[in-house]
Amino acid sequence: MSRFSVVVPAHRVQGYLRECLDSVLAQSSGDLELIVVDDASPDACAAIAGEYAERDGRAQLVRIPATAGPGPARAVGADRATGDYLLFLDGDDLLLPGALEAVDAALRAHGDPDVLLFAHERTDWWENVRAGGDDLTGDPLAATPAVWNRVFRRAFWHERRLTFPQGAYEDVVPVQRATLDAGERVAVLDRACVRWRERRAGSFAKTPGRTHFAVTERYEELLAGADPAQRARLFPHAVAHLLAVLEDPGRIKEADRRDFFREAARVHRAYAPPGAAPRTPEEKALAAASWGTYEGLRKAETRRLRLARRLKRQKKKLRARAMKAAYRTDLRRGLDPSLAVYGAYWNRGVSCNPAAIHAKARELAPHIRGVWVVSSLHQHKVPAGVEYVIEGSRRYWQTMARATYLINNSSFPGGFTKRPGQLYLQTHHGTPLKKMGLDQRRYPAGTHGISFQKVLDHTDQWDFSLSSNPHSTEVWERVYPSAAYQALEAGYPRNDVYFDVKGDEVTRIRAELGVGDGRTVLLYAPTHRDYQKGFLPRLDLRRFVAEIGPSYVVLVRAHYFYGADAGLSGLTAHPQLVDVTGHARVEDLCLAADALVTDYSSLMFDYACLDRPIVTYAPDWQAYRLARGTYFDLLSGRPGETPGAVATDEAELARLFRDGGWDTAGTTELRSAFRARFCPYDDGRAAERVVRRLFLGGAPGGGAQAS
Repeated sequence: MSRFSVVVPAHRVQGYLRECLDSVLAQSSGDLELIVVDDASPDACAAIAGEYAERDGRAQLVRIPATAGPGPARAVGADRATGDYLLFLDGDDLLLPGALEAVDAALRAHGDPDVLLFAHERTDWWENVRAGGDDLTGDPLAATPAVWNRVFRRAFWHERRLTFPQGAYEDVVPVQRATLDAGERVAVLDRACVRWRERRAGSFAKTPGRTHFAVTERYEELLAGADPAQRARLFPHAVAHLLAVLEDPGRIKEADRRDFFREAARVHRAYAPPGAAPRTPEEKALAAASWGTYEGLRKAETRRLRLARRLKRQKKKLRARAMKAAYRTDLRRGLDPSLAVYGAYWNRGVSCNPAAIHAKARELAPHIRGVWVVSSLHQHKVPAGVEYVIEGSRRYWQTMARATYLINNSSFPGGFTKRPGQLYLQTHHGTPLKKMGLDQRRYPAGTHGISFQKVLDHTDQWDFSLSSNPHSTEVWERVYPSAAYQALEAGYPRNDVYFDVKGDEVTRIRAELGVGDGRTVLLYAPTHRDYQKGFLPRLDLRRFVAEIGPSYVVLVRAHYFYGADAGLSGLTAHPQLVDVTGHARVEDLCLAADALVTDYSSLMFDYACLDRPIVTYAPDWQAYRLARGTYFDLLSGRPGETPGAVATDEAELARLFRDGGWDTAGTTELRSAFRARFCPYDDGRAAERVVRRLFLGGAPGGGAQAS
């Protein structure tokens, strides 16, 4: 018997079904059965499901001779299921990575409840992903009444004779009935486990018509069968749902709104519990069955919203004008020769090369006052004792107008005016493997609407372009062409830490990460892909550590673009896997690791400073090269291009660590050539060289040069 039975009804979803089924079968928790119910779909759904059933014993195809609808199709799947828990997933939706592992952990933590409700995400046809919007801290009846955002204990489902009625809104009855009947045995997992797809065409939710009147019948059925206590609990949520459907133009046509209101008012009148008080003016109008009052409220609300939007626009314009006027005044004031402003990663906090320069300036040039620019979303990341301003604020513009020194690894926000006498150091934030700057024009998939004229305008503001190696200097000069700046070949200040490691430093960091002595630590740090939404590791992490054995611990760090949304919370229970995506300093993680496993991340160039093994895991190398372009062939095996061992599939990667191929004489030779090409300026004194050149007026020194 499996832990989970995942039931997928399939009808006219051939374009999405493979991705759906892959998302299930690729789960880190493989204790599942997948039941695809072909609802007599006229497209290739049955053929696709049949392929999966042939190649994976966990999948099976059930065919219905005539179209019955998603509800009855799910019921057929539920009858075939043998798992402990039922999970119903629509054929165009996705089960997010690690979802079943997280659900299983939550079920066990709550003593295997009858129902477990979890959060979800929504995505549209543009692949814009957003949170589902449910508040899971209140009554579970208030959550989206759908079968795909919860699991049901299968024995409970059958004991209560839960099933799906024929027709639209078939979820409402079994979902709300299960929630009511389960009582205290409903648990909640505040983690997104399913991504629900909003389709541009062909979905019920986007097809307005009188079919949506069925929702009134569903709640009438529920309220009629509920006891007084259950009815009192369910009623306000039923009313809220009916009004939400009424106000959705994707469901109710303008011409049908009055009739729908009357049906909803009839249900309200028939089943309102004694003493039930309307919570909103709209509910009060519904209780009174007054269409005129309801429409008046809607029109008044429309006018109010229009006025509010107009006032907001006017306020924004006035604030912008006032800010610009104040900024122009500040621009006429003298520069502060002791003020430096820092930024990193588009205002995400204190990090990278600017952070190392800031720290060294405090030591060598204490007369320089350093102020960081951060966004309001990231101000909590600023260490104690570090001065900062919020981007776009009055203090931000004052600081930008008067600072003599500007240091950033990306760009400052808002289109500031660089003044004569200001010095702008562009530190960059990695050695370029992928195409950058003007070279990106040939790879539009990765540009996302970049204005290359703005790129050049920004480049013309620089006075220095920091470089960590001759390769970077050559690339930056070509892809960011400008006579305004000179290359500062000083090495990367953020890498200084690798050359001054105290004896107990690594032990301390590992202890903080919960890694014991005697374990080989691998840092798995894949990069961002422009052609991919969300963090989807091309590695089954649990299976990988099982293959390589208990002597290894894997630190998993998703790219900073994904942050807390990387979906790795399910790793916390595994003794060999540690999610370090939220760790403040990637440098500490590198120090803790005996080897780096990465794909195309620029972290490989930094990690090479440590002269420790680097393993390239590149299962989609050709796709990456075609989509983004690269400056050299990372997988060529040539000295100076490939940093060490290479794997292009999961089995090959596991063999490298199981059989010792990750660290051999051959990989050491490759790493030595890689370091010689990409780390010639890094020696632990890069930050000092930059500080002396920028703030103290000295030459770079230490073998580095400005060109």
